Amino acid sequence: MSEAMRAAAPRNTREVDRFDLETDVAVVGFGSAGACAAIEAAKAGARTLVLERGWRGGGTSAESTGQIYMGGGTPLQKACGFEDDPDEMHKYLMASCGPGADEAKVRLYSDSSVEHYHWLTGHGIPFDMGFVDYQVSTMPEPGKSLSYTGSERAWPYRDIAVPAPRGHTVQNASGEVMMQVLTKAAQDAGASVQTGARSETLVVDDDGRVVGLVARVGDTEQVVRARRGVVITTGGFVHNEDMMRWYAPDLLRCGRPIAAEGGDDGAGIRMGIGAGGAAIRMDAACIVLGFAYGNRKNIRGILVNSCGQRYVNEDVYQSNHGEIALKKQDGQVYLIVDDSIYEPVPTGVDEELFSLPVAAVANTGEELEREIGMPKNSLSHTLAVYNEYAARGEDPHFHKERCWLQALDKPPLAAIDLRVENTPYSLFTLGGLRTRPTGEVLDTDGAPVAGLWAAGRSASGIPAQGYNSGLSLADCTFSGRMAGVSVAGTSN
Repeated sequence: MSEAMRAAAPRNTREVDRFDLETDVAVVGFGSAGACAAIEAAKAGARTLVLERGWRGGGTSAESTGQIYMGGGTPLQKACGFEDDPDEMHKYLMASCGPGADEAKVRLYSDSSVEHYHWLTGHGIPFDMGFVDYQVSTMPEPGKSLSYTGSERAWPYRDIAVPAPRGHTVQNASGEVMMQVLTKAAQDAGASVQTGARSETLVVDDDGRVVGLVARVGDTEQVVRARRGVVITTGGFVHNEDMMRWYAPDLLRCGRPIAAEGGDDGAGIRMGIGAGGAAIRMDAACIVLGFAYGNRKNIRGILVNSCGQRYVNEDVYQSNHGEIALKKQDGQVYLIVDDSIYEPVPTGVDEELFSLPVAAVANTGEELEREIGMPKNSLSHTLAVYNEYAARGEDPHFHKERCWLQALDKPPLAAIDLRVENTPYSLFTLGGLRTRPTGEVLDTDGAPVAGLWAAGRSASGIPAQGYNSGLSLADCTFSGRMAGVSVAGTSN
């Protein structure tokens, strides 16, 4: 087992000659989860120290589009004319974040989502009071922050919960703006931030309680005492190839990690495991197959496997598509479109990110299946059945929403190559340390590891197995807050 894979064995206090720094709360990592933990801990009166190994904070959160999944009736939802309530949000998240979604975490966030919106805006995070047309985009437009960012309107989810748009994107689609606001809020609350500090392992006493950590600043080792506890917020492990190979080898087939360069290497998770924390759902990930990201018209096409069969309704969320294509179709899928849909690279989008390779072009389904090497009469039969029903506005087999239905009868037909070896699937990990909704790290028996908390992608959070855009930042900011409140309330 490589060093990058091993749990980081903690250091016992008997091996510590002295503590170089003392604080009440030590937060490891200064992305959105770490910043929110620091804000709440410092506001509660705890002396708070954030250790960030980079020379500035932000991490993957700063590089994101600043999309935060919130609902239950936020002011932005109401301003755009949408009704929502916590129960509908809870039902949807339980269905879309499973299997194995944490009921307590989903319930707490659904019930607290409106309050979380006010907390974020109260600290200065800006949103624009406008809604983006669902058929045009799921990303914000100037002056519009609200959008659908999941499968709320798609079957079967629309039958489980009343659909509502819950993607709240920070003004100018800027995670950097969000992190600037949260960084200032943490410092204004009294938290100290030490950059260039690489945390290496935890310090425990003879009872196994986490009482601090060991960090390295340049060539100097620094031992920090944390009287109330340590909060791990260092992100996931998508950049640790050894951990990926051990826990989620299938994901190595995906070619585009979504994470800040140099981060998300599993360091915090390894520290937590070393101190006795359990790691769960380590094969879970957001796997994005964004075939409609740059061109929403592509949803009007049909997705087929290597046998020419449809296998899903095309209007579900792009992470659903990545998960299903990779794990149930071996990453061997195509998007079939006709001339009315196909655009090589839609105007105004990044060609490097959104151009999709074409496997074959033909005038008929029979010719197209022959070009691709599919079984005879497979794709042609699929197209005939689909076109017959789509012309009537029906999809009895996969229930795609009517607004996306059209017969593919304007040749030439194109097979867009979405095979995993030819079209990089973007991903980040969702598995991590097992925690309570309030952030306490749990061991394999479900008992808390005294003195240790985790939040954000270092923990297995609200998106247990499934994902919706904006849910990672929602989970990071909210779970960071919960951990900060909890650790600050712990007696020294």
